[in-house]
Amino acid sequence: MSLPDYRSAEKQSSPAAPAPVVQLNVGGHLFSTSLSTLRKHPDSKLAELFGGQSKLHADAQGRFFIDRDGSHFGVILEFLRSEQLPTENIQEVHREAVYYNIKPLIKRLEETPQLFGELVGRQQFLSRVPHYKENIEVLIRIARAEAIATRHSTIMICVLRTEEDLGFYENAINSLEADKESVVTFGPWKAVPSVKDLLDCVKMDIESQGYSVNIQHHVMEKSFLSRSYNFFYKVVFTWW
Repeated sequence: MSLPDYRSAEKQSSPAAPAPVVQLNVGGHLFSTSLSTLRKHPDSKLAELFGGQSKLHADAQGRFFIDRDGSHFGVILEFLRSEQLPTENIQEVHREAVYYNIKPLIKRLEETPQLFGELVGRQQFLSRVPHYKENIEVLIRIARAEAIATRHSTIMICVLRTEEDLGFYENAINSLEADKESVVTFGPWKAVPSVKDLLDCVKMDIESQGYSVNIQHHVMEKSFLSRSYNFFYKVVFTWW
């Protein structure tokens, strides 16, 4: 469905004439708005879609169809109309703002406390932890592999806060009474956050994917001839 050429109609109409109304179906959510609202930011995806050159599909009732979850599209429209920011679902709205490339909304959302702390604080810290995202994926993969006919999956992790800790790694692993091949190691990192902060991030990022998880300190018995290492923690997934 090609977008009608409203530009010629706008030239012929009087200054008091209402702006053309556009009926939208965004993933099953229905909206009515003006063409000028959709074109408010010329470099956005919406301005591109409704710029007269793009061919949009229509639903059975003739509404312009955008194949995208429309749960938060109303908030996007409200910002385009009045620059009002949402007070909830900030991360979800931010994701939609990025998709539609509405740069003023993206910038203002990233300045909210919810996203500022995540993007400037937590993500900047995690970017300094070697292989953090890959390790989270490995943890989940091992846990799923060990979930057959059991209520819990327990994976051992080793957290090395400093380069000095790294120097004890081989001895620590060798002293561990567990399958050394399945131990997932985090660190070291050069940033202020502590081991507890890292463990909180691990728990948060696993639970954000829908899993139920608990992290416990693994206390090792100290023998007469060897030292005890406090690097190890158990990540416990609960399946039911």
